[in-house]
Amino acid sequence: MSVRPEARSSGTGTAATLQRPERRESTVPAEDHVIVLFGATGDLAKRMLLPGLFHLARAGLLPARNRIVGASLSVLTDDEFRRHAKEAVAEFGLAEPTGEAWQEFANSLSYSPVTPTDPRPLVDAVAAAEKTLGGRPRRLYHLAVPPAAFTPTIDMLADTGLARDAHIIVEKPFGTDLTSARALNETIHAAFDESQVFRIDHFLGKESVDNILALRFANGLFEPIWNRDHISHVQIDVPETIGIEGRAAFFEPTGTFRDMIVTHLFQVLGFVAMEPPTSLAAKHLRDEKTKVFEAIPSLDPTRVVRGQYHGYRDEPGVDPQSQTETFIAARVEVDNWRWSGVPFYLRSGKSLGQKRRVVTLGFKEPSLRMFALDPDNPTVQPSNKLVIDFDDPGWIRAHFLAKEPGAAMRLGEATMTFRYADSFCVQHQLAGYERLILDAMLGDQSLFTRADGIERLWEVSTPLLEDPPPVEQYTPGSWGPDSVDRLISPHHWYLPESP
Repeated sequence: MSVRPEARSSGTGTAATLQRPERRESTVPAEDHVIVLFGATGDLAKRMLLPGLFHLARAGLLPARNRIVGASLSVLTDDEFRRHAKEAVAEFGLAEPTGEAWQEFANSLSYSPVTPTDPRPLVDAVAAAEKTLGGRPRRLYHLAVPPAAFTPTIDMLADTGLARDAHIIVEKPFGTDLTSARALNETIHAAFDESQVFRIDHFLGKESVDNILALRFANGLFEPIWNRDHISHVQIDVPETIGIEGRAAFFEPTGTFRDMIVTHLFQVLGFVAMEPPTSLAAKHLRDEKTKVFEAIPSLDPTRVVRGQYHGYRDEPGVDPQSQTETFIAARVEVDNWRWSGVPFYLRSGKSLGQKRRVVTLGFKEPSLRMFALDPDNPTVQPSNKLVIDFDDPGWIRAHFLAKEPGAAMRLGEATMTFRYADSFCVQHQLAGYERLILDAMLGDQSLFTRADGIERLWEVSTPLLEDPPPVEQYTPGSWGPDSVDRLISPHHWYLPESP
């Protein structure tokens, strides 16, 4: 397997010798690892990271020699942290924390309280973990902390020398606008080379997102029609049925656009719209995705609908006059040869009618329609669609028209559905966070966002952030404000039931 050095960033990182592997099948990291989990007592660690690390350990995908150091503001002993981890795995994990597998995982855990003003306990804890392993193990830091803690934590790692020969996973949101994203990148690059940085989006760790690439580029059936000559519009839809669930402190200054569109849906758009990369190596994949972002014109606020569900302003901690959107729908263009004139409609929100993760490609109609649709069946739509559900394990469905049985030439809607769960063994598949943590240990940046890519997305978002349209009220359980239908006209929103 060949390796090439990652391009240097403009920062002053110290890891010039780090190298980036080509895209590879998932395997076990060869290097010993000390994993430091900042925010180890927080909700994300409890729900996702600790259960995910245990799942990786059970699957034999953690390095044979590893230590996991939990770090947070709380004061805990090692044993108290192990009990906390056991409770998290028992509540949210896929397997019970029992037996030899759990005991071995628990033995790898230790804990250190940490504050930027007193990093000595963490320095000592990392040193003790490395001494136990021997040699010079790789360090992996996961910043599962609020955005306000990113800069002081990174500065602390730089000042103490802990950034040496390390990888760092940075959680979303990566900035709140172009200025803050640039400032955060400058802070990171002062301590870490870009080749060490893994800006995580758990959506991109899903098997079904990778399968968008497989569907397009591994099948001559689809790639020739994946362009403006055949596709009329694209819809990327991530509705949620839940509200803000008591997270007003996070959601009020953030809103759905920053939380979902910039971080998640734009990233999926990049995979759907990219040109064929020369290989699946991280550099080539990220180059093509960033080219898509470069081709997106600045968002037009008149082509964006912002909504807020009735009752949001009554949530604890929410401003009674809040203009924060809980729903967003936007028309986005990709101004390049492949996609010129094809609108991409992005929609996400809270308290909506379904929870889905769906990409829908609408195909143009034939220029000659020799078949009349059934006038007695108004549900038959004169359009073909390819629907990709990327909520693991996911499915793909093709919609087309076929002749109904009988003497008359009468058309009806037909579908063909492929379900991953029916065709492949998904029992041991990795969840998004598990896959991405493993990739970070392996140094594979394929599914992580690059500095220039995230800055470009904030750049195209600036007109909307500076002059957002007013929020429109909508009923919980509906599909947002009525104006979303005008936004997508002459097309129609499509959201399938599960097959």
